[in-house]
Amino acid sequence: MQRVLLKLSGEALGNPGTTPLDPTAAEALAHQIRAVHAVGVEVAVVIGGGNILRGALFSEAGTNRALADQMGMLATVINGLALCDALERIGVETRVQTAVPMNSVAEPFIRRRAIRHLEKGRVVVFAGGTGNPYFTTDTAAALRATEIAADALVKATKVDGVYDKDPIKHPDAVRFTRLTYDDVLERKLGVMDATAITLCMENDMPIVVTNFFEADNLVRVVRGDRKVGTWVAAD
Repeated sequence: MQRVLLKLSGEALGNPGTTPLDPTAAEALAHQIRAVHAVGVEVAVVIGGGNILRGALFSEAGTNRALADQMGMLATVINGLALCDALERIGVETRVQTAVPMNSVAEPFIRRRAIRHLEKGRVVVFAGGTGNPYFTTDTAAALRATEIAADALVKATKVDGVYDKDPIKHPDAVRFTRLTYDDVLERKLGVMDATAITLCMENDMPIVVTNFFEADNLVRVVRGDRKVGTWVAAD
């Protein structure tokens, strides 16, 4: 692979039960990203904001859905800036682009500028989701991966792929090595939300679900190792 879009959850930047945004966790993520960048792969990142605020939770409590989602988008910008700082402190030139205009904080998302940054060897962190309510960061990741013509969308998780059932609760759970988009939608496997899966299917964007926190996993993925994680693509 020459260019990948990495989808990270906001929780990856925090420590459960302690702090929602931990500089130590951000630094650990930055080192993982640098390892991929070091082998010559262009890396873009879409980061969630669930460690700080979940729009769905506020919406369920009565907050207007559009407003709740806008709050969540702002949380992704905070995470994006934290990840950018962690990357730059270990020598990786990085740019943050946000779909929500805030010019004094980050660049606006401009597709051609983002691609140019990648071509110059910079990591680009996409924050602010799609800039619109009612869409998840999964959908934002699928959209940005398609816009920058990534070779794959890599979804980072805490497990080593997609299983037929929860591997934490069921020791006999079986990991899939390969799935089609239709498999994911029909079996409701929860890889990403249906809008994101459909967008990837329509644009033939492969998805790889892997354990981002296991050493060398991401490097193996970008080198095409099909033994790592679960690969979702067309038939």
